[in-house]
Amino acid sequence: MIFDFNLIQNVYAGFKQKVDTARKELGRPLTLTEKVLYAHLHPSNKFQNYERGKDYVDFAPDRVAMQDATAQMALLQFMQAGKDKVAVPSTVHADHLIQARIGAGKDLQEAFNKNNEVFNFLESVSNKYGLGFWKPGAGIIHQVVLENYAFPGGMMIGTDSHTPNAGGLGMIAIGVGGADAVDVMAGMPWELKMPKLIGIKLSGKLSGWTAPKDIILKVAGILTVKGGTGAVVEYFGEGAQSLSGTGKGTICNMGAEIGATTSTFGYDDSMRRYLKATGREKVMDAADEISDYLTGDKEVYENPEKYFDQVIEINLSELEPHINGPFTPDLATPISKVREEAEKNGWPTKIEVGLIGSCTNSSYEDISRAASIAKQAAEKKLKTKSKYTITPGSEQVRYTIERDGFIETFEEIGGSVFANACGPCIGQWNREGAEKGEKNTIVHSFNRNFAKRADGNPNTHAFVASPEMVTALAIAGELGFNPITDTLTNENGEVVKLDPPTGTELPPKGFDVDDPGYVPPAKDGSKVEINVKPDSKRLQLLKPFEPWDGTNITEVKLLIKAKGKCTTDHISMAGPWLRFRGHLDNISNNCLIGAVNDFNDETNKVKSQLTGEYGEVPATQREYKAKGIPTIVVGDHNYGEGSSREHAAMEPRFLGVCAVLVKSFARIHETNLKKQGMLAITFDNEADYDKIQEDDIFNFLNLDQFTPGKSIDIEVLHNNKTKDVIRTNHTYNSQQIEWFKAGSALNLIKKTNA
Repeated sequence: MIFDFNLIQNVYAGFKQKVDTARKELGRPLTLTEKVLYAHLHPSNKFQNYERGKDYVDFAPDRVAMQDATAQMALLQFMQAGKDKVAVPSTVHADHLIQARIGAGKDLQEAFNKNNEVFNFLESVSNKYGLGFWKPGAGIIHQVVLENYAFPGGMMIGTDSHTPNAGGLGMIAIGVGGADAVDVMAGMPWELKMPKLIGIKLSGKLSGWTAPKDIILKVAGILTVKGGTGAVVEYFGEGAQSLSGTGKGTICNMGAEIGATTSTFGYDDSMRRYLKATGREKVMDAADEISDYLTGDKEVYENPEKYFDQVIEINLSELEPHINGPFTPDLATPISKVREEAEKNGWPTKIEVGLIGSCTNSSYEDISRAASIAKQAAEKKLKTKSKYTITPGSEQVRYTIERDGFIETFEEIGGSVFANACGPCIGQWNREGAEKGEKNTIVHSFNRNFAKRADGNPNTHAFVASPEMVTALAIAGELGFNPITDTLTNENGEVVKLDPPTGTELPPKGFDVDDPGYVPPAKDGSKVEINVKPDSKRLQLLKPFEPWDGTNITEVKLLIKAKGKCTTDHISMAGPWLRFRGHLDNISNNCLIGAVNDFNDETNKVKSQLTGEYGEVPATQREYKAKGIPTIVVGDHNYGEGSSREHAAMEPRFLGVCAVLVKSFARIHETNLKKQGMLAITFDNEADYDKIQEDDIFNFLNLDQFTPGKSIDIEVLHNNKTKDVIRTNHTYNSQQIEWFKAGSALNLIKKTNA
């Protein structure tokens, strides 16, 4: 089945003319990124040379995708937008609310038992407003999108930071917050600052133990978690063309870990093969007709330094397998150096669990290569010394790998299969013993490895590697094991060595599936009723945030000064809190509970300026809210990195925080704050962060003159009767200031549609 083929035909029908117009206006050859962006300019925008990293531009994405955890809040907001139906094709994917504990069947049934109210809500809203619904067990949003919706040259947004996975098929696919999704579903233009361009030239070819995963692990080590902020990463070169479409998807998926707006590859034979294998030969034929327009111009790739803001070159023939971590995805270590680094840093070397799969690495190629290692292990009388789990990315992948015997192969060495869902990758893992908080090591093929992310234990050292490397490490049970050089002793006492993995890009017998899990919407949703019980603990209808009164905000108390890394996981944890993603009041009880307080190095313990006592962050903030006292959050660099979850912006807003002042923001989180009517500002002088004291009072001096490009001055009154005036900067344009004035972007949409 091909979804929305008419849409794809319409995109391609105007693609050449739009690209030619853009090339003429810019007077130079174009990168693939520029072609797709200019081909998706909203009609309100002109074809002109928009300045990268400066100009805000309105776009018209082709589609929207949402996972169940973020879709709840997005759809609750869309219900207020005054629309009868979504304006662009949109889908909801039930993948986040399934907790991994025992195995696929029992875990899926338990998810239905616990989350049926939410699943029914999402399906009924989808039915009413014309969205496609992928039911629990159908698979992880990004894998399902790649199999069914992604197409070369398309543009989509998704309410998950790993939406860029679709770049594996040449899309510009960008992770956003729910409010952005509402804009597009409501037929409004979608705004993005014209991104900078990072070109990554891949030469040579992967071989042996090296996998596509190692490319992005290497890139993360080069660019760090914030090196791609505000940029699109475009891969090119002979090495890029040698990769499979799903291998490209892995690289694009984990591009979120370098802060990139998205990542993408030019259209090539690997994409053709994948489109054909997934039953979309008509899409392939349509793309072939404009194939020259679905990749960067030849001149660009011949002289990349002239057209990209930054160029990185990686020789795949020389690339070594990597293991990244712990606690951050950009701490990159070549496999040959891991034992040395582990000893130097005191990392636990005994591997407790190896986990493969997820949205990042669950393609047929990934599974077949991991299965080749498992098959060797069985033949060489080896079993896993660590627990070993497999998380298929979709029912289509699971059904096919079961048919081809891979699941049986994994089980033969002690592996177990979880449901087709996010599971441990997002903290939905009921790991036995995690509550003890013991120091331990796990390795996985997921994308993120922040503290507490997988199992809630802050002492779990999580390391990221390719599925085949994770499999080898789980067999060895030792973090320092290097399968390229090291040997193992089997159950007969014999010394054996693992051979390099082998696999196939696509299933030789083709993909197969009994029930893919798709539920189409009603043709007429006008009669569909959506019921939210007033006493529900899981769902809560939204009330509009209050608009700004136009005056300077004064007598602002400090809620918390966050120290160091403060991701959206720290601001709004996932795991057990996922069950409250549709209930803003309840989930606000996790607001900033993972952030480290700079004044005591503790989490969820801040001083109340009302009582002088220390208490939990949400409880302290609720006391301020009850008395009508505005508060501010202060943070460090790259504040809000990680997931796209807009709850990290909505919770402080709901509880009465009026501003977030940091050294720098991660892109999605800054936008989410703006959308919810918050003031997102940065220190003009980063050293002023050190001036902030625990009992400070903040008075905004010229917020009443809030205009684009104008700094905002804040008077900071200290407890010792001294004061500082600090200058802050912002990136609000005129439209975004209107969001702030209205109280939120949604309030402005409602006003427009009234």
